[in-house]
Amino acid sequence: MATLPIVKVQRLYRQISDLLIQKFKENEFPPGSALPPERELAQQLGVGRSSVREALIALEIAGWVDIKTGHGVFVCHKTPETGSAESLGSAGVEELLQARELIEGETARMAAANANPDQLSRLVRLMDALDDSTAQNNGSFMELDEQFHHLIAEMADNFVFIEFIDTLWNKRYDELFTQFNSHYGSQDLSRAMNLDHRAICNAILARDPQAAKAAMQTHIRHVHASFFADHPAKSADQAQ
Repeated sequence: MATLPIVKVQRLYRQISDLLIQKFKENEFPPGSALPPERELAQQLGVGRSSVREALIALEIAGWVDIKTGHGVFVCHKTPETGSAESLGSAGVEELLQARELIEGETARMAAANANPDQLSRLVRLMDALDDSTAQNNGSFMELDEQFHHLIAEMADNFVFIEFIDTLWNKRYDELFTQFNSHYGSQDLSRAMNLDHRAICNAILARDPQAAKAAMQTHIRHVHASFFADHPAKSADQAQ
């Protein structure tokens, strides 16, 4: 009886990155050459531009391309020996944000209904700390941001939600998410995100579950827009 190989489900951005690697190996895009713009690649491949952006970020992490602000994406002169971006894991940034919108929206709704007075006091203090961090640009925003979302999960009073949030937030430290943030995150983004935090906080303090859910989902959509909007990555100077 013939033995069939196990069929692996591969994320779209990984399929795109592997296809481009094959083109690099076939010298269709030789070292030093520029790739077509994201939108053109998306049209040629029949996929969404966000998937192309994820693929290009994955290729940059793996050492195949160099993303140069305002100039384009270039094939590296020295390409890696490995044949794919296999080491990056399976979940894409867009998938993670979709999951966060669904799960954290419901978590915020339950938090508004279930939070106790002590938790509400902690939320106010944490919101004040986020405001200070944003104003002073003291480098603590990411840590406080994570604490904010974890506290809301705690307020929901459902241990499974806490575990889900832990898992989703740990993914923020994956190379793919970190590289996205390096290219597209900024102090301006932190300020915008903190306005969202304030709206979420106010809805929870008002004990308005639907408003809390809507504010959280809007927040996640803003993060998505910052990563996938039709704008170039920031410069190396801006990334500091």
